[in-house]
Amino acid sequence: MIGAGQIALAALGLVAGTGAGWLHFRSLRVVSEKLMRGEFSAIALQLARFAGLGALLVLAALGGGPVLIATAIGVMIGRHLVLRRAEAK
Repeated sequence: MIGAGQIALAALGLVAGTGAGWLHFRSLRVVSEKLMRGEFSAIALQLARFAGLGALLVLAALGGGPVLIATAIGVMIGRHLVLRRAEAK
């Protein structure tokens, strides 16, 4: 049974996942441009992208299955927002 606390955490995970997903996929363009210019700082940025998203998902997993699923859904919503904006340009 899912309690009120877990529902609140899942809602928070959805919001945090959306923001993190948007940031993660939006920064992919920056990483790509840096790599094309031959800037090695792109490697550090890429590692930071993965570490940040991974840390969020680990924290969500500690909250339980529903929280992790809500956070992952949020990440996909953030991805959709970035892709939708890129297609509009």
